[in-house]
Amino acid sequence: MYLTFYIMCYCLSLCYVLMVDIILFVLCRMDSDDANSSNDNEERVMEEDREFEMLCGMALKGIILACNLHTPCHTSDRTGHMFITKVLIGHPRRCYEMFRLNVPVFRQLCLDLATNYRLQQTRKVSIEESVGIFLMTLAHGCSNRFVQEFFNHSGETIHRHFHTVLEAVLKLSADIIKPDANYNDDVPEYILNNPRYYQMFKDYIGAIDGTHVRASIPQKDEVKYISRKGYTTQNIMAVCDFNMCFTFVWAGWEGTAHDTRIFNEALQRPDLNFPYPTGDKYYVVDAGYPNTRGYLAPYKGTNIRGHTTAIREPRGPKEKFNYLHSSLRNIIERTFGVWKARWALLRDMHVNYKYKNQVKIVITSMAIHNYIRKVGRFDEAFNRAQQESYNPVRDDTGSDVYEDGPSTRRTSDDELYMAAIRDIIAQDIITLRR
Repeated sequence: MYLTFYIMCYCLSLCYVLMVDIILFVLCRMDSDDANSSNDNEERVMEEDREFEMLCGMALKGIILACNLHTPCHTSDRTGHMFITKVLIGHPRRCYEMFRLNVPVFRQLCLDLATNYRLQQTRKVSIEESVGIFLMTLAHGCSNRFVQEFFNHSGETIHRHFHTVLEAVLKLSADIIKPDANYNDDVPEYILNNPRYYQMFKDYIGAIDGTHVRASIPQKDEVKYISRKGYTTQNIMAVCDFNMCFTFVWAGWEGTAHDTRIFNEALQRPDLNFPYPTGDKYYVVDAGYPNTRGYLAPYKGTNIRGHTTAIREPRGPKEKFNYLHSSLRNIIERTFGVWKARWALLRDMHVNYKYKNQVKIVITSMAIHNYIRKVGRFDEAFNRAQQESYNPVRDDTGSDVYEDGPSTRRTSDDELYMAAIRDIIAQDIITLRR
């Protein structure tokens, strides 16, 4: 504090001296002009002009330097490194509340990002600090200024390290948002050990659905992003398995885009690496998707319940099928529920994030969701979602109207095949459960 004051006084005094020199220089110049106006030497005049400009420049720089000297904003003795260290060695609950990860998972994530995805520490910021900055922003949806107070760094430093970790986790997402290598070969353990679903749904490999996340969009582009909820969102197509892990995601669609259109586009884009079902395997989908080979939708009709809302007492094979189908499809709603509840930023995306970065935030948050599930032995959010009483909050998931998009290339044979499979399952539910 005192050092800054002394430097400021010195700069101001220097500016005063320079200004006096300039005034004296001008007065001398005027006297010289009056006395020797007839014998001026052109070269001498040019030299004096250069000296005058130099003095003016020095005075101006001194004034700017003096004006810029002020008391630093972050003067706390507690550094970001001290803060993150206390969190990691303190009570385990503190780390979970602060970053939504348990301590062992947090440390392993830092190690993996450094070892496999080239996340590096800087002279003043450790890897743990960088990851902490990213996770705190994601977990609490807090502003840059708020994070500055915890880590005692400038806004520019917070911004830079957030985006550095964002890019590193984006690389991680390519390796962790994907199905197991044998996803088309094995019967999911949950199905195999549950007589409620086995044998009827032995070929089930996962669930597909869409969901919306709030988006901050420039006013001129808002219209196409306003969803049926009345605010701007990005539409996201996701696939999950029975372990509540995302195995595919396609984010960034406008809020007005229909789930079926995104689904059909995903199936036609080899570059997206969509995990296609093979053989008799299939995903369960809601009534907004086509019932075609590899994708099992519920029965629809005015006299059939259970394809749009849950039913407690199903009647007949079709309603009983819809009842169990809805129960299986609930896994993706639980997955969405855990994912959104963990990351507050998804519920209120800041206006200072460009849209392309909002899309990256969605993908990276899903990647860390998977990482927690696969690395952590216990996580209270996942544990809560596995309870039968868990009721995920439905916001913008699912759609009720089937829209046959222009890119659909499914043949009637595929639809007839899946309709026959659905009828067989519905009949098996009646016969096998007697």
